[in-house]
Amino acid sequence: MNFTIASELRRILFLLAGGFLLSWYFNTLWPAVLAALAYIVFSTTQLVRFHRWLRQYPGNWEPPESFGAWGDLFDNLYRMLRKEFTARDELQQLITRAESSVTALRNAIIVVDKRGRLEYWNQAAERLLGFRSPEDHRQTFTNLVRDPRFVSYLQSGNFEHPIDLPSPLDDDVQLEFTITRFGAGEWLVVVRDVTRLHNLEQMRKDFVANVSHELKTPLTVLKGYLETLLDTIPAEQKRVLRALMQMSQQSQRMEALIDDLLLLARLEGTEAGQHTQRVQLAPILRRLRQDGLATDPEKNHELVLEVDPAAALLGDPAELQSAFSNLITNAVKYTPANGRIEVRWWEDDAGGHLSVLDNGPGIEARHVPRLTERFYRPDSSRVTQTGGTGLGLAITKHVLIRHNARLEIKSTPGKGSTFTCHFPSYRLPPQNEE
Repeated sequence: MNFTIASELRRILFLLAGGFLLSWYFNTLWPAVLAALAYIVFSTTQLVRFHRWLRQYPGNWEPPESFGAWGDLFDNLYRMLRKEFTARDELQQLITRAESSVTALRNAIIVVDKRGRLEYWNQAAERLLGFRSPEDHRQTFTNLVRDPRFVSYLQSGNFEHPIDLPSPLDDDVQLEFTITRFGAGEWLVVVRDVTRLHNLEQMRKDFVANVSHELKTPLTVLKGYLETLLDTIPAEQKRVLRALMQMSQQSQRMEALIDDLLLLARLEGTEAGQHTQRVQLAPILRRLRQDGLATDPEKNHELVLEVDPAAALLGDPAELQSAFSNLITNAVKYTPANGRIEVRWWEDDAGGHLSVLDNGPGIEARHVPRLTERFYRPDSSRVTQTGGTGLGLAITKHVLIRHNARLEIKSTPGKGSTFTCHFPSYRLPPQNEE
């Protein structure tokens, strides 16, 4: 380019020099003026041709013929335009393929701008959610999906876990909404039909609930006869008494398992209520502390309780007591003799918190994420020794979910564990409420 500019400057200087020589020779300025005017006319003509070519592009691909700086300008710009056109064509093809792929998906794909308005959706969204194109473009998302649970889910801003809701078109169709943030506050919403999974899960819940209920009656009869036999068999028949006592213990364990299964089925099978009842926590926690000390008095545990006498929650008292009882009972069962257990309730700007801390053997990190699964046992021998059902933490988790709370588990092998229930601030009743 520098060579072209230098050549053009030499061409201009040569033209002007010739004009001035002729002006000197003929003793008049007209040759120099005509030389400058000729170059101006040439440049103006090239500029007009350049402008006409740009207006016709890309209908007319070929650039105007020229020479010098203008010729190089035409050629370089032509190559740049061809390169840009090729890149744009490839990008357009890529976008077309991407749109075709998204359109072919069975899951609904929705793009929502930072104001909550619909920017884009595929055909599956029209089938699953009833979106209409182009009428619904730029409509607010919550105007088309009006379920109060979905509105609350969006307002919470916590999209770590998806939410399941019935389809706006058919209550029998269950949809799963997964939201991912991207860009400057936009949302990518993926909606898939999980009706089959939902039905299978419901079948599992119904099966567990029905089987547990059906086992309850024969087990009650069996326990009744065992208790009668234990009262009537003479003390001299030690072998018979020992067998009957073991049978009675195992029947009690089975009854506890069935009771936990029924409770878990009830928690899963019913919708969470508003839970507006004011629950005084101090009496519940004091009673659970006494129960914990009585569970295994031979271990001589130190069970410390720290709770404000006025502490309260909006919730279901029976469910909260069950959740807290499981945490305290587990700490008592798995903490060795002469151990220390701390139960503490406190409140801050984030809400209310109940922690149960022990200095027991702790749990390996690989087991922690699965502790709230049904029947999951990090150490089956330890559970057998303590007589646990493997459902306590699962029940606690579902109780907390029904109270908009979450369970946090921290544990260090050899040092102990801390189980903390975090309740949102709106679960705390006003201080002046009676």
